[in-house]
Amino acid sequence: MSDPAPSFLSQQLTLAVTSCKQGWQVIRHRGPGKVTFWFIALLIGIAAGFAALLFRKGINWLQSTLYGTEDVSLLHSFISGLQWYWVILIPTMGGLVVGLILHRFTADARARSVGDVILGAALHDGRVETKEGIASAFASLITLSTGGSSGREGPVVHIAGVISTWVSNRINADGITGRDLLGCAVAAAVSASFNAPIAGALFALEVVLRHFAVHAFAPIVIASVAGTVINRLAFGDVTEFSLADYVNLQFYVELPAFLLLGLTCGLVAVALMRSIFWAEDLGNYLQARTGWPRWLRPAIAGALLGIIALWFPHIIGVGYETMSLALTGELALHEAVIFAVLKVAAVAITLGGRMGGGVFSPSLMIGALTGLGFGLIATGLLPDVSGSSSLYALAGMGAVAAAVLGAPISTTLIVFELTGDWQTGLAVMVAVSMSTALASRIVDRSFFLTQMERRGIHLAAGPQAYLLAMFMVARIMRRPDDPRAASEEDCWSLINEGTYIDGTATLEAAMPIFDNTGVRFIPVVTLSADAPPELMGALFHVDALKAYNRALAATAAEEHS
Repeated sequence: MSDPAPSFLSQQLTLAVTSCKQGWQVIRHRGPGKVTFWFIALLIGIAAGFAALLFRKGINWLQSTLYGTEDVSLLHSFISGLQWYWVILIPTMGGLVVGLILHRFTADARARSVGDVILGAALHDGRVETKEGIASAFASLITLSTGGSSGREGPVVHIAGVISTWVSNRINADGITGRDLLGCAVAAAVSASFNAPIAGALFALEVVLRHFAVHAFAPIVIASVAGTVINRLAFGDVTEFSLADYVNLQFYVELPAFLLLGLTCGLVAVALMRSIFWAEDLGNYLQARTGWPRWLRPAIAGALLGIIALWFPHIIGVGYETMSLALTGELALHEAVIFAVLKVAAVAITLGGRMGGGVFSPSLMIGALTGLGFGLIATGLLPDVSGSSSLYALAGMGAVAAAVLGAPISTTLIVFELTGDWQTGLAVMVAVSMSTALASRIVDRSFFLTQMERRGIHLAAGPQAYLLAMFMVARIMRRPDDPRAASEEDCWSLINEGTYIDGTATLEAAMPIFDNTGVRFIPVVTLSADAPPELMGALFHVDALKAYNRALAATAAEEHS
């Protein structure tokens, strides 16, 4: 006679006991490692938070010293009373110092920013350039202190990346750990810069790591909270902006207007990004035609900014004073439009002139001005069914920034945390979604990914596109002493036909050759200017596909772990 089946209660009790035993084994054997990693994440968060705090304090101190004002939040108002030659001289000299720093410490005289951090996460196991990053931090500090029209989040994010890179190298972290530590540092830096712990954590996941893996969430949140605590110890638990009281909000009736605002902001965001790239290309063209030294380029950009600031001082620096005026509805329609257009030009001059800085804060300002201008028109046309024009400024601020960053989730939250206003979520979310959807179809997803695309790095298309660039053919090829190597006779036959590849190339260059020729292998050679090709080995199609498939599988496993 068979034994009676166990009851439902006994089954559940057995399952609970087994789960507890398994959990205890995980705690015993893997728990300390996790705890250690979280402790490292906390330390990185503290370090990145202090770095962001010191960077912000450094900008305020240097600005107040150079411009002679005690309240840098009212810098634009103060500049209008300065002698004209100081308004031009300060950004010009600042640009000259920036040019000399970048010329001396970077190979391309270009300040590093968020795009380089995204590149480090994707292709370099969570590492960024250290020497160039430190030089870029000092250059951006001078840029933002002397009148450069850019933001502080880009330099701060790269400083955080330098910190996490140092730690990753010291503990010999693998790719997954290095990327997680990079995400921790970025989250803490953003949180400390803007007093926005939720948005800081999501920014690291959405923009830098570009996935929401569960294993990365806890350490990133720990670091983000650490960065926020540092900010609040220094500045208190206050929001960056104070908003006007909204009256007569007609959310549901006004939602179509916010849809149109989102589309408008998407076009404005594209205009901002395209202007920066156009200014970059124009600077490269003029530099090549005139032969001026590359260290002079930021000084010329600074002089142009100074000239514009003689009549429109609001373009100087980050622009929080003007942003506050827009959010409280204290600007007229013509002021909002003119200031937005000039800010776009100033940001293009700053970044096209390679002065350094980020695009997030400028996009917030341009968005607030765009939203205010749209809101003044909308409320003027339909005053009986409209709320406050300041609400449109708030929604526009998020919409332009989200489209530029390609980060609708974290940008929406950052707007809420910067203003402390969580009651207008529908308006902001509608505008953000429409602007991001439109802009991402016109550019390569975001400003940063379009930057990479212009350098020939295809991050926007996803891992299936950029992973090929991670593998050097010399590492995967079969050398002549390999038992499965191709014969030298067959290799030289293909070389004489013109089918070969340089040993320094990557699979990104090799795969099209396989597709176009149909060969089983490609001879790998060493190329030099004055000598014939020297055979190194052969890259087999099957080996290239295996390496690519392993990389895709590892990426998928990381993103879903």
